[in-house]
Amino acid sequence: MNAQPTLSAAGLANLEQRLAEDLSLLELPPKEWVPVSEHYGQRVYDAVVIGAGMCGLVATASLKMLGIRNVLCLDRAPRGLEGPWVTYARMETLRSPKILTGPALGLPSLTFRAWYVAQFGAQAWEALGKIPKGQWMDYLVWYRKALDLPVRNRVAVTDLEAVSDDLIALTAADLENGSNERLYARHVVLATGRDGLGSGYVPPFVEKLDRRFWAHSADDIDFAALKGKRVAVVGAGASAMDNAATALEAGAAGVDMIIRRKDLPRINKFTGISSHGVVHGFAGLSDDWKWKFLQHTLGAQTPPPRDSTLRVSRHPNGRFFLGTGVNGVREEGDRVVLETARGDMAYDFVIFATGFNVDLAERPELKNFASEIRFWSDVYRPEEGMENGELATSPYLGPDFEFTEKVPGSSPALRLIHCFNYPASLSHGKLSGDIPAVSDGGRRLARGIARSLFVADRQIHFDNLVAYETPELQGDEWTDSADLIPTLMKGAAE
Repeated sequence: MNAQPTLSAAGLANLEQRLAEDLSLLELPPKEWVPVSEHYGQRVYDAVVIGAGMCGLVATASLKMLGIRNVLCLDRAPRGLEGPWVTYARMETLRSPKILTGPALGLPSLTFRAWYVAQFGAQAWEALGKIPKGQWMDYLVWYRKALDLPVRNRVAVTDLEAVSDDLIALTAADLENGSNERLYARHVVLATGRDGLGSGYVPPFVEKLDRRFWAHSADDIDFAALKGKRVAVVGAGASAMDNAATALEAGAAGVDMIIRRKDLPRINKFTGISSHGVVHGFAGLSDDWKWKFLQHTLGAQTPPPRDSTLRVSRHPNGRFFLGTGVNGVREEGDRVVLETARGDMAYDFVIFATGFNVDLAERPELKNFASEIRFWSDVYRPEEGMENGELATSPYLGPDFEFTEKVPGSSPALRLIHCFNYPASLSHGKLSGDIPAVSDGGRRLARGIARSLFVADRQIHFDNLVAYETPELQGDEWTDSADLIPTLMKGAAE
């Protein structure tokens, strides 16, 4: 971990002034242009963004930068705890290089680097390795403040309903006082993270176990309670390593990594081809090519970061069991037994770092639309040997991250709901879940919503065009020379 350098509040204030000047020079945000609308006397939002983590903030900011200000962003977490960074993300630092501009939307003064240097200085920036995850959360809190984004915390959206083909009603539950509020929006953005269309996945046989014996890696785990216990972590990805290291650092008697593969993957495939070509070109690929790219990436698997792996292996009681697939589990007294390819292995507690899946039954806010949403499995059949269950359950999205209908014409309002979270990757590339291209994703989303709003209000905008009568000329800028025409004609005749 990097040592914390000296903090300068004055430097941050200067940066905020510079950012304000930059925005002013660019005329950002521009004036509002979307006509105000109401539903039976109640305000209708142009967009409601569900989720105020990194993607939700970028989506909200991108809309604001296009003059769409009648927007509300909701998050169930308390302020400062949005997203995974200081909750279930248990790494010490971000995995992305510090130089990536991430959510800055092309504004130098909005980058993490500018924020960091303003407070700690250029020398500290040069000495910084990777970004501590807590500082990234601090940066996002500042990002929200600096752009004055309209976020309401401790609010959960429990229901979405089509009021008409052009309007969505949301039921918003206030988690502080237990009240419900009905909101209306012309567009809804699901910026709901890695599990945004489902939940954490565990093998079906795990669900019969008493929950005192196990947790998913994204759960709220009491690591202090694991002190002196024998712990297994099933999986070999980044979250598996981070959870194992956290348990070891909390004083677990031993942590075993239970890994199905006979070797850990070594190469992060998508990193090797990252470029603006991929960012902007992936969505233009045919379905065959999109599938081919991501199936190869998922097939190769993403290796855990070197630092995260060393964080486990530096503990003598952290062990790696490769080629040890789990086939079943059972309880024996106060222990849980993993039935593996290498025999039975007994533990006090098991953490399943087995990823996430798309399961709309886990998303109450989508219950009215679940049966209407088109998935890749509805429209695409891969070649033999190219099958992939994760890709098959990805939503088949339109050009603006909008859901599309399983049966055309069955649910016209579905186009108003935008899937700006990780499951959008097969349709759009990695623009809505990772740091590198999140600004490009936010701008693609916002431009699509802007286009949709303008088209929907075309009659109003045309009427405004017809009614516009502010003169550019006052009539005193020239003199009519018609009386000179006879003289000119006489001269021409001679």
